[in-house]
Amino acid sequence: MNKHNYQVTIEWTGNQGSGTSDYNSYNRNHKISSEGKYDQIHGSSDPSFLGDNAKYNPEDLFLSSLSACHMLWYLHVCATNKIMVIEYVDNAKGVMEIMENGIGKFVEVTLYPTVKITDKKMISKANELHAEAAKMCFIANSCNFEVKHNPTTTSD
Repeated sequence: MNKHNYQVTIEWTGNQGSGTSDYNSYNRNHKISSEGKYDQIHGSSDPSFLGDNAKYNPEDLFLSSLSACHMLWYLHVCATNKIMVIEYVDNAKGVMEIMENGIGKFVEVTLYPTVKITDKKMISKANELHAEAAKMCFIANSCNFEVKHNPTTTSD
């Protein structure tokens, strides 16, 4: 087994002088960083939980992680299958449910990749390769639900 280790630093920046004296006394802002990375990600919680809508929240980052992992594997399997991808955009969507007790979880994610390739004859194969990329995606393999795919592929 080959193991990979990752490390990030999360720094809360939301203390407004009274710490967490009550639920409304602090903001949810934080910084995400990792040694050797060029910049920080400025995060918060979802506005539903008193967060800053202008900052990424953990749910945004989770969804983007799924989308990016799928894209990177898809580009890999296309390259190994001699399909030249020239554009890739995904408008991923996710559904999180929160129970009455406040516990929540993602129950559904659908990726909507729009891919442009150079050879029109390879469109069918390019669409099929999303299934192979899905099997390889480390993040999707870590989920307790199926990550769905609804690709659109065009050519020059």
